[in-house]
Amino acid sequence: MTKGTGLAGMESKLWMAADKLRGSIAPTRYKDIVLGILFLKYISDREKRDENKRPKSFRVPEEARWTYIMERADTAEIGFTLDEAFRAIERGNKRLSGVLPIRYSGEELDPRRIGEVVAVIDSFDTLTIEEDALGRVYEYFLGKFASLLGQGDGEFYTPDGVVKLLVEMIGPVSGTLYDPCCGSGGMLVQASRAVQAQSGRISNLSVFGQEMNAATRRLAIMNLTVRGVEADLGRTNGDTLRADQFMDRKFDNILANPPFNVSDWGQESLLEDPRWQWGVPAKGNANYAWLSHTLAKLAPSGVAGIVLANGSLTSRISGEGDLRREMIERDKVDCIVSLPDKLFYTTGIPVSLWLFRNGKRRKGEVLFLDARSRGTMVNRKLRELEETDIGEIAGAYHRWLADCKYQDKAGWCKSASIADIRERDYLLTPARYVGVKETEEGEPFGEKMDKLVAELAELMSQTPILDERIKKSLRAIGYEL
Repeated sequence: MTKGTGLAGMESKLWMAADKLRGSIAPTRYKDIVLGILFLKYISDREKRDENKRPKSFRVPEEARWTYIMERADTAEIGFTLDEAFRAIERGNKRLSGVLPIRYSGEELDPRRIGEVVAVIDSFDTLTIEEDALGRVYEYFLGKFASLLGQGDGEFYTPDGVVKLLVEMIGPVSGTLYDPCCGSGGMLVQASRAVQAQSGRISNLSVFGQEMNAATRRLAIMNLTVRGVEADLGRTNGDTLRADQFMDRKFDNILANPPFNVSDWGQESLLEDPRWQWGVPAKGNANYAWLSHTLAKLAPSGVAGIVLANGSLTSRISGEGDLRREMIERDKVDCIVSLPDKLFYTTGIPVSLWLFRNGKRRKGEVLFLDARSRGTMVNRKLRELEETDIGEIAGAYHRWLADCKYQDKAGWCKSASIADIRERDYLLTPARYVGVKETEEGEPFGEKMDKLVAELAELMSQTPILDERIKKSLRAIGYEL
């Protein structure tokens, strides 16, 4: 994606569209109204672009095409036109039955304002937004109305670059793929697209997911359906930790960006849960519940990639250090990657990637990658991982896996043994292992530090002499220290 395009370059237009609704409905509903209209624009743009290669399982009826809607945007019937467009899509695509918004023709909504929203969205080039366009816009509104929507549960949209990186690293090509907190389906979409690019057949991958938020789950169904991805997202929306809808299943590939640091996750009612084979996760933080859930769902030769806040790498509260030790000693951790800050649209929090693998190729070793310096700032708040960053990180991991042309590099990567990790008290921060890269002049960090320490010692040795000179000078003008 070109810098400055995509959602980061469309904020003002998105807010302009939402602002047309001010005073007529509650601000917390802005996102629902705008998202529905954006969905129609998005699928029409894709239909026009991919006329000969669109998924046969998805069709956009004439009465739902954007040109049809725009012809009626300035009429009093625009709300009815939109509702009928969604009904037509549902009739032609049974998987979307009961999923799409049909709410535009009620007395609550002013047709003139809805028409103005349509006109603003008409100026969008939706194909310049990230592939998970709906999910990204949804997350934008969550951030915009954080205080009104109660944002604070640690749930964030997974950036496109992070999704691509995880997919590149675990490389799902066939079998089953599972996302236990699938959000708007971005990871499942990206993984399915990667499989299709490799084999030409999405059907090689059986897709599963679960999402707690009902509105977000509907977005996931919409996202997957328009791309022809058959996915089982469970019977309904639901909390994966409290009510796993795939209790008896194991998965070959798992991708997850669980909500960070959730305190009230229901530990008291799950003390005897069989998923806690490493120990019962802390009551006040769900991070290790998600890690334990992922390991419990992993097939005998499966691989998983999980995005978590950095605290999960070092925390010792309520036994988390013990759980981490068990995961390491049983050789389940394959790779840890530190990512830069400001990758997330609504928070600057830096995160890390955990990679688990059953039946590890490099037994007794963990690869640590420090990628905190990667990425490019696209504005003052947002950083993106570019293709070169993704290729560099994923390439280092795959070279290490294959034991081909891999070498430890100070400040970047280190293959550490379990004994090395044991010596560091099972702390998993990559910087502790990779060290610091050599300076541009080529002087090793250790040698440079030796010189700096020697210089500091020399200066400190002169402190008493300098103190006495200062006192003498002060006494000369009548002052005593």
